Amino acid sequence: MALALNHFSIRTTDMDATRVFYETVLGLTVGPRPPFPFPGIWLYSGDTGSWANAMVHVIGIDKNDPEGLKRYLGDRDVSSLHGGGAVDHIALFAQGLETMLTHLKKLGIACRERTVPQIGLHQLFLDDPSGVVIELNYPAQEKTELDAKQAKAAA
Repeated sequence: MALALNHFSIRTTDMDATRVFYETVLGLTVGPRPPFPFPGIWLYSGDTGSWANAMVHVIGIDKNDPEGLKRYLGDRDVSSLHGGGAVDHIALFAQGLETMLTHLKKLGIACRERTVPQIGLHQLFLDDPSGVVIELNYPAQEKTELDAKQAKAAA
C-alpha cells in the first residue's frame, strides 16, 4: 500500500486570520471547495483546477448553525481548538530559504531555525493563528550558501 499526504485540516473560529496566514506567509491560493454543510475554505498549492492541490482545508464554525459541521465531522469543544493536540507539527518541503526568511521578517513573523545535517535539511518552524506548528524544510545547502553570503557581506 502506498500512501501520500493529501491535505491537513484546521478547525477554527477565525477563518479570516487562518486564510490570511496561509495566503500571505506560504503563498497558498483560495480555490474551489465542495458545498459541505458548514463554512470553510480550501487553500491550494499550485493549480486550483485540481482538487489534489488543495493542501489546507480550513473548517469554519458557524456559531449560529453548528449542526452541519457536527453531523459531518463530529462535535469538538471550541476550547480544544488551539495547537495541534496530539499532532506536533505539519512539515512541508520548500525552496527559497533566503526569500522566505526575508518575507517572514517583513511580516514580523518569528520562526525557529534548526539544521539537521545528517539528512541535509534546514528547518523553519512557525505558528499559524490557531497555534498549529508549520515546519518548512529547505535543502541544508541553501543555509550554507546564505551563511557564506552573509559572512562575505560582513567582511
